[in-house]
Amino acid sequence: MKKFMRSLGLIVALLTLTVVVSACGSKPLSQRNVLKTDRQAKTVTWGVKADTRLFGLLDTKDGKIKGFEIDLATALTKQMLGKDAKAKFIQVTSSTRMPMLKNGNIDAIIATMTNTPERRKQVAFTNTYFYAGQSLLVKKGSSIKNVKDLNRQKGTVLGVVGSDSVENVAKVAPQAKVLQLTDYAQAMTALKSGQGQALTTDNGILYGMSVQNPDYVVTGGTFVSEPYGIAVDKAQTPFRQSVNKALAELRANGEYDRILHKWFHNVKGFDYKEAARE
Repeated sequence: MKKFMRSLGLIVALLTLTVVVSACGSKPLSQRNVLKTDRQAKTVTWGVKADTRLFGLLDTKDGKIKGFEIDLATALTKQMLGKDAKAKFIQVTSSTRMPMLKNGNIDAIIATMTNTPERRKQVAFTNTYFYAGQSLLVKKGSSIKNVKDLNRQKGTVLGVVGSDSVENVAKVAPQAKVLQLTDYAQAMTALKSGQGQALTTDNGILYGMSVQNPDYVVTGGTFVSEPYGIAVDKAQTPFRQSVNKALAELRANGEYDRILHKWFHNVKGFDYKEAARE
């Protein structure tokens, strides 16, 4: 019995030591130097959307995520760390992007994320890289022409979990019903099947949906401003400053405009000056 107890005590001691060593070797995100680590690895890990046409969409032919934000993140990485640096992309959604950043799974979020006072309580944002505005997507011929029609008809509006769009539309159209889906692909399917009269989110995202679905149009102008910023951990000020510097350099050397034109030049109704303003 005594031998058993001694053996048990030894096992407990070893397990305790293992836990302590593990804890010491894993610093919380707030204590890490992301910029230093990325410079050493010559890699930046970005959280990106994979379901949002024009910004970040998975190409099923080659398995790669493509879009404006993917190209911009790649350009930022090389501007920050050198031409041989690599951008690593991890798929996020509106509801998973913040937890993944906090857990240290990604270095930054570039995923159609609006810089809002509420979000600034949790993360820090870079300078705006794209000015969007919330709008509505409806089927051609719909009686819904703007958000006021949606409110007056007490219609159903579709949104995505984790997006601030649902909260915004609730303020301007309190009589409308709201149905939230997991992602934009599901929301678009719901709109096509008649589960709602309109889908609401940022106009840039809606333009991408209309390009893929010509029977649906963006309508009603914009009723909320949606400035997109890159989100980083609040403790990572040097990293955020480096991203801001790189973004300014890309604007100055014309690379930003080239990427914007690549993805939006054939989008009917898109306002270049508004989206790209500094």
